[in-house]
Amino acid sequence: MRILLGSDHGGIRLKEEIKNLLREMGLEYDDVGCDCESSVDYPDYARPVAEKVAQGEYDLGILICGTGIGMSISANKVKGIRCAVVSDEFSARMSREHNNANILALGERVIGPDLARSIVRTWLTAEFQGGRHARRVAKIHELEGSGVK
Repeated sequence: MRILLGSDHGGIRLKEEIKNLLREMGLEYDDVGCDCESSVDYPDYARPVAEKVAQGEYDLGILICGTGIGMSISANKVKGIRCAVVSDEFSARMSREHNNANILALGERVIGPDLARSIVRTWLTAEFQGGRHARRVAKIHELEGSGVK
């Protein structure tokens, strides 16, 4: 499994925590930035993660900003992306099992590092259940006009 990470200045500390977790789990990842605490624009980091996941270069993406909301909104503008902003384990599991989310968005100012680690572990180990959920995900793609299933 290949994972692509991105954050703005409001998410760099939590991103480092997530990198540590991914290393512990033995997962391969890359990081598109940012690596500074100076103010940057979150769409500049959400876009490359979303595009590379949508194109199949990476299996999944994780985006982090202050709340996760801006990253999620930005990523979801890319066809084929189902980005879920999550702040609890149950939602993390459901976003994969029922919605087949391919990008997870987290908010550093919303959750702490221990909860973030648990959310990411839950999200990465959950599997899409298909069935009636596949029908619903296909309808999401119809909404964006992509025809992707």
